[in-house]
Amino acid sequence: MDRNSEIAGFLRTRRARITPEVAGLPADGRSRRVPGLRREEAARLAGVSTEYYTRLEQGRAAHPSPEVIDALARALRLDAAEHEYLTDLLARPGGRRAPVNPQRVRQGLHLMLQTLEHVPAYIIGRRTDVLASNRLARAILTDFESLPVLRRNLARYYLLDPQARERTVDWERVACETVAMLRMEAGRCPGDRRLADLIGELTLNSTEFSTWWNDHRVLRRTHGAMDYRHPLVGDLHFSYESMQLPGDENQTLCVHMPEPGSATAESLRILSSWNATGAEPDHRPAGSGAAAAPGK
Repeated sequence: MDRNSEIAGFLRTRRARITPEVAGLPADGRSRRVPGLRREEAARLAGVSTEYYTRLEQGRAAHPSPEVIDALARALRLDAAEHEYLTDLLARPGGRRAPVNPQRVRQGLHLMLQTLEHVPAYIIGRRTDVLASNRLARAILTDFESLPVLRRNLARYYLLDPQARERTVDWERVACETVAMLRMEAGRCPGDRRLADLIGELTLNSTEFSTWWNDHRVLRRTHGAMDYRHPLVGDLHFSYESMQLPGDENQTLCVHMPEPGSATAESLRILSSWNATGAEPDHRPAGSGAAAAPGK
C-alpha cells in the first residue's frame, strides 16, 4: 500500500463527507464543484495553514505532532477507529513492524472456546485470519479448521465463498465492514506481505471489493447484531461482542449470543446436540425427553 496515496485518499474522502453547513462554516458564495470541505476549510477547522494541510494530504509533512493529528481528527469528525488509522498513517510513516512469526492461540484460550460450547465463538488475528473456532461457529459459518491454514480468513470467507452469501442475511453490510477491518490492518502494518497478497486476491476475484476498498472506510468491529440463515435450522439472530485478548493485542475474541429463550437459542440447542453426536438434528423442545449430548 502506497502511504502517500493512502493519506491523500483517506483525508480527501473524509473531507468530502462533511458539508460547510455541518462544520458550522459561513457560506462564502462560491460555487462548489464537489460536496464537502475544501482544503482551506479543513485547514481552518484544524487550526493549521492551508499550505501545511496540503503537505499533510500529499504525504509531504514529516512526523506531525499528536496535537496536529488530534486537531485533524476533530476537524474531520473522525471516530475512534479513523483517528487510530490516521495516527498510523501520519505518526508512523513506515507503519508498525510487519509481523514475521505465525500467530498462535494459547491453550487457555482454546479451553475458553470449548467452554463457550452453547454459542458460536472464534478468535481472529492479523488480516482477519481465523486462528481458532468452536463447533457452533464452524457449523454456522464454515468449517475453518478443515481449510488449509493460509485460507482460514474471515475476509476471504465473506468475499469469496458463495456459502457466505447464502448464510449471511445482511451479506453486503457484513462484507463491506470486513473490508473496512482489512483497511485498518493495512494502515497498521503496510509492509505485511501476506496482507498485500490477500488484498490482491480479493481485488482480482471479488466484484465488490475494489469499490468498498476505494471508499477508504476503516472499522474496528466491537459489538452489534448479526443474522445468519442456516440450511437446517433457519434464521438465527445474534448480538455479538468482540474484545481484544489480554496478552496479545492482535488477537480478538468474537462471541455471538442469542436472546435467552428465543427461537435462535432453541436452534443452537438443536445444532449443538447434532454436532456433538453426529446424528440428525433433534427438533424436540428442551425438556421433552430428548437425549442429552454426551457429558451432560
